[in-house]
Amino acid sequence: MSPAPLPPVAEPFQLPFHYGALHMIGVDYLVDPEPVRVTLAKHHPALAAADFAGRALVSLNYQLYFAQYAFGGGITQEIEINIIAHPADAGDRVPDVTYAQYAQGWDQTRLLGIARIHVLCDNPLAIDAGRRLYAEPKHPGWFEVHMPSPNGDTAGRWNVLCKHAETAAGDTLERRDTDVFSLTADLAGLPATPVNNTPITGYGTTDEGRALAGPMVIHQPGHWHPLDTSDTERVRVTVHDETTEAGQDLVRLIGEASPSGAWTYQSAPVAAHQRPYYLRTGPAEVG
Repeated sequence: MSPAPLPPVAEPFQLPFHYGALHMIGVDYLVDPEPVRVTLAKHHPALAAADFAGRALVSLNYQLYFAQYAFGGGITQEIEINIIAHPADAGDRVPDVTYAQYAQGWDQTRLLGIARIHVLCDNPLAIDAGRRLYAEPKHPGWFEVHMPSPNGDTAGRWNVLCKHAETAAGDTLERRDTDVFSLTADLAGLPATPVNNTPITGYGTTDEGRALAGPMVIHQPGHWHPLDTSDTERVRVTVHDETTEAGQDLVRLIGEASPSGAWTYQSAPVAAHQRPYYLRTGPAEVG
């Protein structure tokens, strides 16, 4: 059997794509596997849903990231709706791990990856790159967010509101003032375990029906927060528009399920502009 060719890298993109900074929150839901299998077969027929003690895993992932280019810089926000899955023909190679073990990176095969069902993004360049490089089902959206920051609120509160948008002439984003869905999380005071669950295998399916996988390597550990039913009010996904495919799938896949875990990663500051002070050699004070 001859080696398989690598997927082409579409112009004008280059790989790997390097992140200058990355801030994200993910929320995991252990759910009824049957709706997950139906949805996965529709989007990624070469994949099978991961099995965690008879439950499937749906994961939401909001990202805010910066990238430097030769011509300057760009900031992107996006949110993914994912199903944790593996190649259907590799089931005998997938390790038998619990959800907690998976969340802490025990799967060293990296066969348990994210099968993207919907990705909403506010950067037309990133939308194009995601579609052409990784076969992501990526579409326009924009965001109103509140998140932990060293330049403001440092508590563990996240509020991500995804809103409608369309691509317009000149590869620009045209915002709509209508909500799609929101993710809120208050992780303050919850136990957090440092984890390094990368590379993250991201699965896609091309328009021609060919499955592909692309790894994402995060260079520093993040944090995983185990959750139980008592934390339901701390973390919540709310669908505001059930006429959208993303909204319909969230209702169908998650429903009233309680979150099983949340995970965060925030790039460390690389520099700080400090508070100024007066010089003694300045003009004499008047008084």
